[in-house]
Amino acid sequence: MAVATVTFDDVKAAAARIAGGVERTPCRRSSALSDHFGAEIFCKLDYRQATGSFKERGARNTLLQLDQSQRARGVIAASAGNHALALAYHGRDLGIPVTVCMPRFAPLIKQVRCKELGARVVVYGDNIAEARVRADQLVGMEGLAYINGFNDASIIAGAGTMALEVFEQVERLDAVIVPIGGGGLLAGVGLVARAVSPTTKVIGVEPFRAASFRAAMDAGHPVRVSMEPTLADGLAVPEVGDLAFSIARDHVDEVIEVGEEAISLAILRLLEWEKGVVEGAGAASLAAFIAGRVPQLKGKRVGLMLCGGNIDPTTLARVIEHGLAVDGRIVQFTAIIKDRPGGLAELATTLATAGASVKQVSHERAFGGPDISKVQVLCQVEVRGPEHAEQVYAALRDCGITVLERSRMGLSRFGED
Repeated sequence: MAVATVTFDDVKAAAARIAGGVERTPCRRSSALSDHFGAEIFCKLDYRQATGSFKERGARNTLLQLDQSQRARGVIAASAGNHALALAYHGRDLGIPVTVCMPRFAPLIKQVRCKELGARVVVYGDNIAEARVRADQLVGMEGLAYINGFNDASIIAGAGTMALEVFEQVERLDAVIVPIGGGGLLAGVGLVARAVSPTTKVIGVEPFRAASFRAAMDAGHPVRVSMEPTLADGLAVPEVGDLAFSIARDHVDEVIEVGEEAISLAILRLLEWEKGVVEGAGAASLAAFIAGRVPQLKGKRVGLMLCGGNIDPTTLARVIEHGLAVDGRIVQFTAIIKDRPGGLAELATTLATAGASVKQVSHERAFGGPDISKVQVLCQVEVRGPEHAEQVYAALRDCGITVLERSRMGLSRFGED
């Protein structure tokens, strides 16, 4: 089934093959993003696929090319998330048995969903590499076909159909920004861009904490890198695929890295401005703008590949809080107030008059210093932004309330991860 390379004709064949089985998602101009960043920004909404990611394109394309005997035996993959969901969904639709080997850290919600879709879920190992070992054992024992999530020719061709749609939906794109994990999506998008719009720049983006494609570019071949936890967990691949890299390296114009604050704020911006729940891996394309890594795209027509939306609700809640802090819309400080009746009320009244919304307060007496006539209060308040925060601090000072230990988060931290 796998071949030595992938061609543009393979992508066109994949598009015809999966038509009607995979959503043709919109690619819409974002007025808010365009106005804010000074570029014409178009968002490809592939997080709206049935299982929440572009992975369905490659999964269905691959499953449809199996011969009858292999369809009867079934397929297997090691995956912690989107690839597993895509195979389970389309395997059920096509009547093909699917087994997914998921490491123990795989979110329970994704394990449960794969089971609901009819897949056999084997939980094994502490990471994807160990899960893959078990998957390979089952390949030998049961005659299953292993489907790599990013390094298979039919998977790459399927991923390329996303770009095929983008160039049909939007004219004269100056650039497309593509998240990089194992390199399959970048390879497919780059292949299509060179064939149908050779002047369009292809820009790949990955987290600083999982920069395996950058390492491969520097070394001239895929290498294994050490990683740190990242919000863009779907891009956390320690070594890009050799087939994907051999294609992508010839079709990518620039590779950039982004930090965690930029990814966090990108998720928040898409939620607020586009009303879309996009996971960190998908939001990485917007993070390139937020981190200021693409100044050359000012005034240009740019496509953002929003390729996934499977973010856990608990993670999303933390990201929203963190994003608001990075954005300067939630601030935290310690105030010194009089330890007498009315002291806290005076603080609350001053904050309310200044237009700040109190989210949390906490008294500290035991470690507040030797002056027992005063008490420290840790405050977390919501404001309109950094400028409003300074106005709130000024109002507190005018009332004789000392402010110390202010939180310091914001744009200056981008790119430091």
